[in-house]
Amino acid sequence: MLKNKPTVVIGASPNSERYSYKAVLSLFNNNHVVYPIGIRKGKIEHLEINTTKPFIAEIDTVTLYVGPNYQEEWYDYIISLKPKRVIFNPGTENRSFMDTLNKLGIETIEACTLVMLATKQY
Repeated sequence: MLKNKPTVVIGASPNSERYSYKAVLSLFNNNHVVYPIGIRKGKIEHLEINTTKPFIAEIDTVTLYVGPNYQEEWYDYIISLKPKRVIFNPGTENRSFMDTLNKLGIETIEACTLVMLATKQY
């Protein structure tokens, strides 16, 4: 069994075709506590998408599904969560933000959360 890694999914969508939707389900199905956060209200199965930026203690991972042009509004929030790592999924890579996070001691990974979960590298 995998060690539980509480994860915030930023850019969570109620659209079942979106990768963020699939990632939330895969995280949950792999026994991780998952906090879906997005801009639209809705549900991913039984999980409510939070449209605010709540304080959540002891986060292991933040996984991004928001493109670089829309990430700046999330910078302070992500930093405030003090995650151990931030995963930049394909299309979300942002060298400037990654450098900032690294300077704060937060690991950054350019990878696909779904692939990491499927290959037991999460």
